[in-house]
Amino acid sequence: MANRELTVRGAREHNLRDISVDLPRDSLIVFTGLSGSGKSSLAFDTIFAEGQRRYVESLSAYARQFLGQMDKPDVDFIEGLSPAVSIDQKSTSRNPRSTVGTITEVYDYFRLLWSRAGEPHCPVCDERIGRQTPQQIVDRLLELADGTRFQLLAPVVRGRKGEYADLFAELQTKGFARARVDGEVVSLSTPPTLEKKLKHSIDVVVDRLVVKDGVGRRLTDSVETALGLSGGLLVAELVDLPAGDPGRERRFSEKMACPNDHELGLDELEPRTFSFNAPYGACPDCTGIGTRLEVDPELVIPDEDLSLADGAVAPWGRTGSEMEYYQRLLRGLADQLDFSMDTPWRALPKRAKDAVLHGHEHEVHVKFRNRFGRVRQYSTGFEGVMEFLRR
Repeated sequence: MANRELTVRGAREHNLRDISVDLPRDSLIVFTGLSGSGKSSLAFDTIFAEGQRRYVESLSAYARQFLGQMDKPDVDFIEGLSPAVSIDQKSTSRNPRSTVGTITEVYDYFRLLWSRAGEPHCPVCDERIGRQTPQQIVDRLLELADGTRFQLLAPVVRGRKGEYADLFAELQTKGFARARVDGEVVSLSTPPTLEKKLKHSIDVVVDRLVVKDGVGRRLTDSVETALGLSGGLLVAELVDLPAGDPGRERRFSEKMACPNDHELGLDELEPRTFSFNAPYGACPDCTGIGTRLEVDPELVIPDEDLSLADGAVAPWGRTGSEMEYYQRLLRGLADQLDFSMDTPWRALPKRAKDAVLHGHEHEVHVKFRNRFGRVRQYSTGFEGVMEFLRR
């Protein structure tokens, strides 16, 4: 049976005087006491030092020669001790990206373990993600509606630094005419000059196709070309969909794909996939921090008895030319939605409140007099005060 306690007998390191304690395992334990009472001597110089010494002794003789000889702490014996890690109390960091795992480098081993031994599963059906053959990819693309226009992209560079002038020249000699560089399609005859110290992503435009009868052979050749060029990855961009549509790009891979054909494509697992400090592994909402800033509507409208004309929207209630601009937008919105700027906030209809806070789907017509008394008017979009504050 595993020890449920950490037993220390006869600890005499530094100023300890034959101390014996029994500590519960798998618990958060705090050592308190006056300065010089032996807290660090017991925790770091006795318990941690013995745990580290035993771990080093378990390594091969070849590995131990690089770590040096570790002295045994002055203690009669310690039982129930596992390999230990410690963080010096003087070297703690307030960086939110600094954790026990990163400081002790244990996190690096976890990322390596997960990337080499992990089995990814589809978040939709929980089935294990497998590989797709070129023919399966072709069949999936042919399932698109007739007349669908798309282009096949081969990702050759993903988030790496460099100028890539030689790559552009090589691609052009192979007969490719276009590439998508950092999200923008460019001609390889006049490639852009990239900043060497910045990270870039480059996708080669292999072919542009329309789903119709007889396109299968050409599509098969283009899919095989793209997969060979990128090492097994392919992106099909449905060009008729809006730029922000999540279905505009469909990723395929000879290596990782859902067996139930869910719209999911993953790269091969890498240690950076599990790093909250890397863009490819971090949560897109919190960027790996674990928290995110949000706008509190109650602070935006602190006094619901005020009207918009009286400054109910706190960020836009101050004076100045910029604030006057937003007051004009509010007046234009009020005219368009038919509510009064003099009505208290709490009495405004829900539609008006939602438009002020979260924006309006149609353009707002603004009409005002400039400082010379001339009437000016224009139409513009209205994003809402919440989006204004998020920016």
